[in-house]
Amino acid sequence: MEERKEMQRRDILAIFGASAAVSLASAAPASAFSLFGKAAKNKISDGPVDNILVEKSKRRMFLRSGRDVVKAYHINLGFTPQGAKQFKNDGRTPEGSYHITHRNPYSQYHLSLGVSYPSRADRDFARRHGRDPGGDIFIHGTGQGPGWARNDWTRGCIAVADQEMEEIYKLVAPGCRITIKA
Repeated sequence: MEERKEMQRRDILAIFGASAAVSLASAAPASAFSLFGKAAKNKISDGPVDNILVEKSKRRMFLRSGRDVVKAYHINLGFTPQGAKQFKNDGRTPEGSYHITHRNPYSQYHLSLGVSYPSRADRDFARRHGRDPGGDIFIHGTGQGPGWARNDWTRGCIAVADQEMEEIYKLVAPGCRITIKA
């Protein structure tokens, strides 16, 4: 039991930073809080986000702990959303298994998380066709503020509302797996 509490304290520290962890620890035991600072009875999941599932056809992204959904979001994709990204400037969002490479607090689209596209297979495919696979794929906000809406406008990235991106940015750490399905 004590080991579980310590793991939860470390999770809170990793997600929200040292000041939040100290505040929570002094107010109540870590087991009394979920990832969102609400009482444990309102908890959505028992752990931090360790994987992301994107379902392109449904325009949905799920932050998950194991198979449990922590949060779900409506998303926008590249301007040519059908099919997997193959080449630079094709307007498609990749499909496959990747990971989050880094956090970018200076994104022109509010905040962003880097996606490890292209994989070796993506690069090999493009090379066999004499093309560049592209890159710079991110999960990001709009950079346009509240209320801004447009469908499938990115160059291949996954976009959410800026407020949602703030939440995602806090919950998802580099190294998190992301699976993007058609």
